[in-house]
Amino acid sequence: MKTGLIIFIRNPVAGKVKTRIAKTMGDEKALLIYNQLLAHTRRVTLDLHCDKFLYYSDRADQNDIWENDRFHKKVQHPGDLGLRMSNAFNELFKEGYNKLLIIGSDCIELNELIINNAFETLNNCQVVIGPSSDGGYYLLGMTTYFPGLFLNKEWGMASVLKDTLQDLANLNISVEELVMLNDIDEEKDLPDSLLNLSLSKQKF
Repeated sequence: MKTGLIIFIRNPVAGKVKTRIAKTMGDEKALLIYNQLLAHTRRVTLDLHCDKFLYYSDRADQNDIWENDRFHKKVQHPGDLGLRMSNAFNELFKEGYNKLLIIGSDCIELNELIINNAFETLNNCQVVIGPSSDGGYYLLGMTTYFPGLFLNKEWGMASVLKDTLQDLANLNISVEELVMLNDIDEEKDLPDSLLNLSLSKQKF
């Protein structure tokens, strides 16, 4: 049984990450917060017993916090988020994987237990989804490539989860949902730990 975890990240560059947070806190604080989210994502995925594929937004970085011997480094295909995710799933299913999950790097509440539970859940259904409180999802997993799940979505909007679940129902694909978590998209989403960190780095 080949299992794989796809991790989508942005290359950490000021002005190109957490742009909605940057609107209220500035580019440098947004970058600081994003680097903390990346570090958290690395911590909770590093020791998972699966193949891990890190998909960068722009270019694969061989000299960052992600160990080259623990993470297979790739670059996301062009297109909207749906097309980029679809291509990643398709690419790895063609390599013979039986279970694949995808996560991003925006969820400070995500942990190793939840990810392992998602893999276990795929023993009983074709798709597993981790709903986020903003109407999207922080995790999607499947046992077969279902390209229709990535079409006709308003990515970044509150309708993504609802539309995805409707697609699954229309296609008669079995699905189970995980616990709902919060993504970090705007300043109001920041937990005290990240908010206090960003404030402590202010220059006076």
